[in-house]
Amino acid sequence: MRDLLFKNLTSVDKKRKVIISSEVTDKAGLRSVIKRHFICVVREVKSEEIEKPLPYLYVLKERNTDEKKEKFFCKLKGSIFAINKGRVYLILFMHSLKITLRPVASIAR
Repeated sequence: MRDLLFKNLTSVDKKRKVIISSEVTDKAGLRSVIKRHFICVVREVKSEEIEKPLPYLYVLKERNTDEKKEKFFCKLKGSIFAINKGRVYLILFMHSLKITLRPVASIAR
């Protein structure tokens, strides 16, 4: 069994784009849940106030052998500058990935 969920949210007035996907798979007695997020924000900046945020990386891995569960989480934040028609824009973005593996609960008959 495989379930997919995809969301694409765009806000023109806030200059923001959010893309979310989720995938749930049951295979060989193992359920895997994979969630991905991407967020992008565009801001116009004046040349006097240019201060680029520092990049950020966070990784977490958990393993529980008693409950036979594993989790992985990764978040990445960054930014870039872009120039269009003489205007300077700061583009902020964030990616995250969360993977959870666990056994499928067996149904008692």
